[in-house]
Amino acid sequence: MDTLSYLKTFEANKKEYIGKKFSYLLAKMDKIQPQTVWSVPNSMDSMVVAKSLFRFYDTNYPIMNETKMLITWEKGLPYKTVSFNNQRNKFYFSESERRYYETRIVKNILVYR
Repeated sequence: MDTLSYLKTFEANKKEYIGKKFSYLLAKMDKIQPQTVWSVPNSMDSMVVAKSLFRFYDTNYPIMNETKMLITWEKGLPYKTVSFNNQRNKFYFSESERRYYETRIVKNILVYR
């Protein structure tokens, strides 16, 4: 499967997902699901996570030409909570991570390699 092309369709159709819960986007991803999640702190306030980087490979180290999905949240997430989950789950997108993120509202989607 061409991961980049597949995920780019979500970016191209981002109007369908913006303003909706992340669970809606996840439900539409029927071919591949995020494997790990990384927080991107807000540049103005390091105690707030403005964006999350979702990776689609079952590994915690970078892969050459890896496709990633950067989600910007409508409302920043508390850094302490996100950091705790990341450490507890070793950055893997576990069931507890899924439950935490699925209620968050998507503000933007960017897919890149």
